[in-house]
Amino acid sequence: MVIKMTDEYRMEAEVFLAGVREKMEWVSEKNRDKIPYTTDENGNYDDRSDNGKNWNPDDGLNWWTNGFWGGIMWLLYQDTGEEKYAEIARSSERKMEKCFADYYGLHHDVGFMFLPTAVMDYRLTKDADARRIAMHAANLLAGRFNPAGRFIRAWNEVDNSDTRGWAIIDSMFNISLLYWASEECGDPRFRQIAMMHADTLRKNFIRPDGSVCHIVEFDPETGEMVRSHGGQGYAEGSSWTRGQGWALYGFANSYAHTGKQEYLDTAKQVAHYCIANIPENGIIPIDFRQPKEPALEDSCGACVIAGGLLEVAGHVPELEKDLYIRSAWKILKAIAQTRADWSKDCDAIVQNCSGAYHDKRHHFTMTYADYFFVEALYKLTGTGLLVW
Repeated sequence: MVIKMTDEYRMEAEVFLAGVREKMEWVSEKNRDKIPYTTDENGNYDDRSDNGKNWNPDDGLNWWTNGFWGGIMWLLYQDTGEEKYAEIARSSERKMEKCFADYYGLHHDVGFMFLPTAVMDYRLTKDADARRIAMHAANLLAGRFNPAGRFIRAWNEVDNSDTRGWAIIDSMFNISLLYWASEECGDPRFRQIAMMHADTLRKNFIRPDGSVCHIVEFDPETGEMVRSHGGQGYAEGSSWTRGQGWALYGFANSYAHTGKQEYLDTAKQVAHYCIANIPENGIIPIDFRQPKEPALEDSCGACVIAGGLLEVAGHVPELEKDLYIRSAWKILKAIAQTRADWSKDCDAIVQNCSGAYHDKRHHFTMTYADYFFVEALYKLTGTGLLVW
């Protein structure tokens, strides 16, 4: 959703975007043959594609964030028109297509993998191969639908545990692939599956105060809810901030595709909870309900929340917009001024990301933090194409 922005926001965002363009000019060349996820101790991007040398069903070519590198390239391509960005993006897209043949490791996150790559490619260039890849991914995602519980199953087997009835809030982003497929080919089944899944998550994941569950377990045979799990947040019943972002932005996306008012109402409910809990300095913790110490952050969750707030702003009346835009800008400005590396010492821009509260490692870089940061800046400048 492109938003009409005041000159103040637009001009400040454009300053940061100039920094993005300058940095990505050399970062893209340096890493053009990679599909990066994070940086090493020297600030250099890793390579999840492994250039085809080894297959790893957990974190190799099918690592769930692998679409975001190509997504950044497509955002830059539509901004600058430079062909090199399209070439780099399409290279990663074609590498990821190999995941279809292996099967193992493919999961609910094919939307994250192929919306910012194949779907963006097709929207921008009408490339027939990109459409084929995206439709293949949409069919795989639809195949994970459990009709008894009306949800899309998350993951495959996790450490030999039974996850047949598990659904996660992250999937609210992935179902945009199904909306696209339905719009592209005219088959309502994709949209119907996406909406049934969204309805199930709205009923079972969103608490009255606007906080969100990360994982909910259903009986795979009957569809009855069994329990919720803490997931990547501090504890069961807490408020994992990146999950808040997936819900906020995800339900706004569902509204954009369907016009169903309940989805926008849910996005606003989650948004108001987030806004009420944004710290004064704009730095977002891993979980809004975590202890004050240690002061663990997740800049990635911050960028997702900011993007979601801007998406909601694009769907509400003029008088309501300012609250969402102001709150998003508070987060993005804090990232740009205090948690961004604009130098050549690190390939990534956004710093201090965290995967989960109880992980041993915190405050590192993630490619998709950069993606959502850059995407949000384009929203603020009033440019950009619908990705989700």
